[in-house]
This record gives sequence, C-alpha cells and structure tokens, in this order.
Amino acid sequence: MRRGIAATALVASLALAATACGGDSDSGDKAGGPVTITWWDTSNATNEAPTYKALVKEFEAANKDIKVNFVNVPFDQAQNKFDTAAGSKGAPDVLRSEVGWTPAFAKKGFFLPLDGTEALAEQDKFKPNLLEQAKYEGKTYGVPFTTDTLAFVYNKALFAKASVEAPKTWDDLKKAAATIKAKTGVDGYWGSTAGYYAQPFLYGEGTDMVDAEAKKITIKSAEAEKGYGTWLSLFEGKGLHKADVTADAYAHIQDAFVNGKVASIIQGPWEITNFYKGSAFKDKNNLGIATVPAGSAGKAGAPTGGHNLSVYAGSSKEKQEAALKFVKFMTSAKAQETIALKNSTLPTRDDAYTEQVKADPGIAGYQTVLSAAQPRPALPEYSSLWGPMDDELPQVASGKESLDKGLSDAEAAFTKLVPDFSK
Repeated sequence: MRRGIAATALVASLALAATACGGDSDSGDKAGGPVTITWWDTSNATNEAPTYKALVKEFEAANKDIKVNFVNVPFDQAQNKFDTAAGSKGAPDVLRSEVGWTPAFAKKGFFLPLDGTEALAEQDKFKPNLLEQAKYEGKTYGVPFTTDTLAFVYNKALFAKASVEAPKTWDDLKKAAATIKAKTGVDGYWGSTAGYYAQPFLYGEGTDMVDAEAKKITIKSAEAEKGYGTWLSLFEGKGLHKADVTADAYAHIQDAFVNGKVASIIQGPWEITNFYKGSAFKDKNNLGIATVPAGSAGKAGAPTGGHNLSVYAGSSKEKQEAALKFVKFMTSAKAQETIALKNSTLPTRDDAYTEQVKADPGIAGYQTVLSAAQPRPALPEYSSLWGPMDDELPQVASGKESLDKGLSDAEAAFTKLVPDFSK
C-alpha cells in the first residue's frame, strides 16, 4: 500500500519453505528440549529486519527453553500467505500484522485473544489509540509493535528562503507553494494519487470512505466530494507539481523531495532513514515535520498505521505460551527503544521515547503529529477499500475521468466489499 519491500519472490518462497509447519509443527520439538516458535516478520528485509534478528538472539539468550525461527516475508505478500497458511496448516506462531489485517484475521478466528495474557501485562504503557486498532468486537488480538502516520514534511531551508511557514490549511499550502516557486524556482508541493495518501483530505472534512458504525458507504457524500476536490486542486497551479500516475510515482516523489527538487510532500516515518540519505537532508535538522493541513471543517489528521504482533490461535498451548513471552519481550520499553534507535521507527509506548530516541529529529517530529492521527475503524474489510481508490484516483488526477465518475465507480466497488452497507 505505501511501502516498498526489498525482497524477491524467490527469497520469500525459500523462507516460507524453511518454516515447514510453523504453528502446528509440534513434532519438531524434542521432548524436554527447547520449544521452537516461528515468527513471520514483514518488515523491510534490508533496513529493519537485521535489528529484529539481533533482538531474537537476545531473547533466546535470556530464554534458553525457547528458540525462535525468524522468517522475513515480503510485506506485499504476507497477508495472502498467512491467510492461506492459517486456513490449512503451516501458519507461524507469531505474525507481524499490519493494523488493517488484525480485525480481518481476528474475525476468521486466526488470532488468539490476548486480554489477560502475559503479552499484555503492561497494557497501560501503550498509546490507547494504538490498542484500539488491535481490537475486534471488544477483544484485543495484537500488541502494538510499530506505529506510523502521515505528516506534512518540508525542506526548512527552502521554506525559509521563501519566507513562508508550514501551512495550517490546504489553502495556506497553495499560497506557500506559489511563493516558494517564485522565490526559489522549486515546486512547493507534490501530492500523491494513492488512496492512503488522500485520506487526510477526507478527515479534513470530517468524513471517511465509510461510516462503520452506521454501516453506510460515504465515499460519495458531499463532504467526501469536497475533500477529494481539494486533493485534486493541488495538482494544478503555480508551485504545485502535476500528478504522477506512473508505476514509479512513489519513488519519483520521494527522490525529488530528498534531493531538494520539491519543497514539501506528505509522507510517513518509514522513510526517515531515506530522508537523511538525500542531499537536502545531510543536515538532519533541515527536515521539517508538521501535522497535515486542515480542511474546511477545521480538522486535520491522517490515518494511524503500523503493525501489531499477533499470536496464531491454531498453535499448541506450549507454543502459544512461548509466543506470548516473545511478544512481551519484543514490545517491551527496552526493545522498543532499541528498534527506534536502529530503525528510526516510532515506538508504540510512551516510556520508549527516551531522550536518546528523541534526539533523532525525525522521530521527535513524528511524535508530535501522532496525537492528530486517526485510528481506523475495526472493520475487517476497511483496508481493502483503498484498492478501488488506488484504481480510480489516478484516473481522476490524470483527467481521464471526472471526479464524480471516479467516486461513483469506487462506490460501486465498495458495495461488493461491504455488501451489508447502505449508500
């Protein structure tokens, strides 16, 4: 949806073969010997996984009776692979589950409820909105592992040269972009055509793609049309970069920003380490981070993302107990601090935001915008709604179809994904 995972299908197939039977491979443990659990990690194999591997070794050293079979599965393949494995045999004992997957797998009975278990012994330490995203029908099916949201990120030097500040509203952004273009020759803003990145425009009008509580599709509501209208208007005008609807749009936008060819974009903290690799941010303090601009309803915010650690309900009791201990370790304050320092990702608990962690301006900046992040509804089908938006929004942005038609087509697709919702 919003990340590039550096792994190949070949690597994935070899890794999955190595898991053998995962959750139900009880025969693989010798009587009286260590219990072996399998963890499917879905992080970036190059930038993040090495940190997790090191923590696994640390856990094993402290728990001689448990061995962890670490398997890195490409993020864009993991959801379908786990769905298939859990529905038959071979599911891992622990899954790094994207927050949108959690209610879907919980609904199918694939995840173990964690309320009252060792894994949630320090439940009060985690941010409440993140715990909400780990719940389904009142029960908790994951422990928040990493979190993220979108922010307005900008080049402080270019903004200072143009004598403009981070915009509070989308109208402010249009004015700032024109001024930046006039005074620096660089485009002030480059937007994305992906559905996830357009979500803040809906929140800015106080709406969403659907109203989960009312079981109503709202993608064609007046508020949604206004939000998407604002989104569309930011692809044309002085200092506003035209829409990129190519397959490499994400990379083009990111590259332009980190090398000072565009002054601002909307982006998430998973790119912090890559920001610093660009010529524009060799001085890390040149990276500006602010809450996304507000819409006409005066509201500002972006979707809360991230991952939970969940335990497979089909594992044996012995493996589940080991998995719960492992999840507690990986989500502890110490582990969260280590992950933040090594991977520049955001901790899910306040006590992990140590002074050393906050010394990274990227992490410190994103921490300030988390309060405006909006949890996704506990709707199993919610994440799948971005698929139709990813199909329609590029067509609208490129002028191949009208906004009205694009939203109408998306609404039609939604009726198949949530057939019990009204329009």
